[in-house]
Amino acid sequence: MREFSTIGKSVAFVDAAEKTTGHGKYADDLSLPGMLIGKILHSPYPHARIKCIDTSRARALPGVVAVVTGQDAPTTYGILPIGHDEHALALDKVRYVGDNVACVAAVDEATAEKALELIDVDYELLPAWFDPEQSMKAEADFIHESRPHNIEKEYHHTFGDPAKGFADADYVTEARYIANEVTHAAMEPHSTLASFELDPHTGKPGRLTVWSSTQVPYYLQHKLSLVLDIPMSQIRVIKPLVGGGFGGKSEVIPLEITAAIAARAAGVPVKITYTREEVFWAHRGRPRTIIDLKMGATNDGSIVAVAARVIQDGGGYCSYGPVTILYSGALLGALYDIPNVRYDGYRVLTNKPVCGAMRGHGTVNVRFAFESQLDEIAAALKLDPADVRRRNLLKPPCVTVNGLRVLSYGLPECIERVVSASNWSEKRAAQTKSPESREPKADSRKCGLGLACSHYVSGAANSIIRSDMPHSTVNIKVDRDGGVVVYTGASEIGQGSDTMVAQIVAEVLGCDLARVKVIAADTDLTPIDLGSYSSRVTFMNGNASLRAAEDVKKKIAAAAARKLNCSADDVVFRGDRVFRKGVVAGTATKQESAAEILERKDAPYGPAGDGRAEVKVQGRVEGQTLRGSVQQKRKEEGPKDWMTFEEAVVAAIDFSGALTGTGSYAPPPEARGGHFKGGGVGPSPAYSYSAQVAEVSVDEDTGEVTVQKIWAAHDCGRALNPVAVEGQVIGSVWMGLGQALEEEMVWKDGLLMNPGMLEYRSPSAAESPEIECFIVESIDPEGPFGAKEAGEGSLAATIPAISNAIYDAVGIRLREAPFTPERVLAALRAKNGNRKLNMTRDVDPTAPATFPEHGGALWFKGKGPERHAADPSRLAQPAAEAGGDD
Repeated sequence: MREFSTIGKSVAFVDAAEKTTGHGKYADDLSLPGMLIGKILHSPYPHARIKCIDTSRARALPGVVAVVTGQDAPTTYGILPIGHDEHALALDKVRYVGDNVACVAAVDEATAEKALELIDVDYELLPAWFDPEQSMKAEADFIHESRPHNIEKEYHHTFGDPAKGFADADYVTEARYIANEVTHAAMEPHSTLASFELDPHTGKPGRLTVWSSTQVPYYLQHKLSLVLDIPMSQIRVIKPLVGGGFGGKSEVIPLEITAAIAARAAGVPVKITYTREEVFWAHRGRPRTIIDLKMGATNDGSIVAVAARVIQDGGGYCSYGPVTILYSGALLGALYDIPNVRYDGYRVLTNKPVCGAMRGHGTVNVRFAFESQLDEIAAALKLDPADVRRRNLLKPPCVTVNGLRVLSYGLPECIERVVSASNWSEKRAAQTKSPESREPKADSRKCGLGLACSHYVSGAANSIIRSDMPHSTVNIKVDRDGGVVVYTGASEIGQGSDTMVAQIVAEVLGCDLARVKVIAADTDLTPIDLGSYSSRVTFMNGNASLRAAEDVKKKIAAAAARKLNCSADDVVFRGDRVFRKGVVAGTATKQESAAEILERKDAPYGPAGDGRAEVKVQGRVEGQTLRGSVQQKRKEEGPKDWMTFEEAVVAAIDFSGALTGTGSYAPPPEARGGHFKGGGVGPSPAYSYSAQVAEVSVDEDTGEVTVQKIWAAHDCGRALNPVAVEGQVIGSVWMGLGQALEEEMVWKDGLLMNPGMLEYRSPSAAESPEIECFIVESIDPEGPFGAKEAGEGSLAATIPAISNAIYDAVGIRLREAPFTPERVLAALRAKNGNRKLNMTRDVDPTAPATFPEHGGALWFKGKGPERHAADPSRLAQPAAEAGGDD
């Protein structure tokens, strides 16, 4: 087995100190001389035509420097080439409460806020669409005229022969599942600072620099160029520290372009930072989803056919919509061996904030339905749920029925790890009786155990920009004193990607990790990388980093080989030294191995890895010392047996004059999927796998669900940094826990009723169960040192694991998430025949038919959506609910 120096070791993140001490700078921490504060006017209506915007009163307010509207940047943009339907500021009409209408740049925040109140907008109200099933039936008043029936995209795929599969099945079940809308709730709100340099020749605004909290600097640079009509070469995008993204910053958010528009109009820098309420309006989170799922199996639990109809509530614009709906269908495959699949996916526009990418993009809600229904089949066939999953495992290397290539597959071990650790078999044996027939306990709480599996891509095999360029490129420059500088366009957003890059480069070069400095996500300095999304960075940027380091290593080895009197292939890099392969000469009377030299106290740098010891020179040195460590002029005393990393670097620079390397990565053609409409979404060079067991207790008097413990196993290929992998897995489980039990965006006629962290209720430490994490290493043959995805794949298993545990505890199948006390109690009372209490707005959580709508009156009279008389939401509603008083 290969022994590594830095790979596989738990090391602190390279940016840990600046984050933990408060010295690190986030976008909102930045300031420039003369900087103005920008504030955005948002629409109070879900759907309305803009007849006129009068900004004269706002412009006249002392302290206001500029006011801009959609007329100042009329070009549309979007993250997908097929979805350029957004304006930074609305041009013709608004499409959701919170849509961006105008921006004020003023000397301070208070002045800007006051100026917003002085902008007069004349709206013509239009019928609004809130329910996606109703919206897709629209015959007029479309949200976008280019999208008839408000359908952004629909896809229909058939693989194998589903009809025959269902005919051959011994057992067939189908049901509707609903997953309500959730958002990222990242700690840092969106923030952007934009500044134009004056053109020295014309005195007009010239080159643009933008500092932004973004996961995709290159895409932001591209969209700024498009909307502002400025060459990309005249735009620099810099990503400061990012306080969490989870997908919410993986596309261009309106304020990022609006800040640049305002800075151009004002002639001075402008910074815009969203309030928390504005972050909720910007949204781009996981869409409300309807999943109509049908599954057929034989008596031994083998899945023979699956049919899924998925409807996603996409909000007012395209965003990542087509990709999201395609992921939902494509990743029905690559987890289990399913021979026959039918998928019908609909991405529907509604008059609500835009949905986009969120951790586990496109897979989470469908996996909730699938793993829940798989447990139903196991129960109906009287089979162990773990055995049913074992029965349907893939046999890699293989290609699934929908064209997804799988080379590494750690799911079998993941299942065994969590089943063993949780005492699954023993606990199930103790609960062989059905939930209804178990002996009652002294209190009202009952316990249960649930199992579920999930997976995710290690980056998309096909770029969303439809280009043949590499998905990731890395440059390395080595200084004469042995300092290694890595230039990468990948975005560190808290997941540890900069540390991953440093570890890979240090491992390849055999140098101390402390030598490596990573410069990332600055479009003036770093090569193109497509960004941090779809868990692509470790696999793609990691491979590019490995290749760049190999390029540098080859040049050092060629120079070192001359000094060591051997071939370049026989040069070994390890422990901050360079050796001749095999046994190397130490003295005239003793032979020493490389390992022994590494431990010698008198060796340069002391024992291996101690980069603080004094450098000692082998060979006579004349001339200067560069920064106290590197020799410039030397007279040789004959062949060497080994040398320090610094000496090897100097030798390489002496021969070539500079020491640089470049590496790029693009997925191989065989990993890019099938040739059918939508076949480009879902394929990946590798997939991660996860299995989880959740243990819960359910209070039958209150409906409260408490998660006692979760066992989570994740196949990440190889754990480059185990502590980072564990953190990512625990974070994924935690995010799934929130969607399972608490998190839900509550709507009333297009108005978000809980746009704040107090009302939205993301889990806190008080709700924290114990999470036991197991790392499974399947060693992917194409991943960097065998690594693949670690940050998203575990999330999707958490929700169905909890729902299956609830069934095991109290015998109710919840098909609507989250599993709030109201839904649990309503289902329990219905099951037990108790008097019905309408706690769920007439939606049965065990058989939901439609999305819930909040029942209260609107909070803000005159600020909430004033609905058009023909608005479908007004029909058949009591007059008292048509508006609201404070």
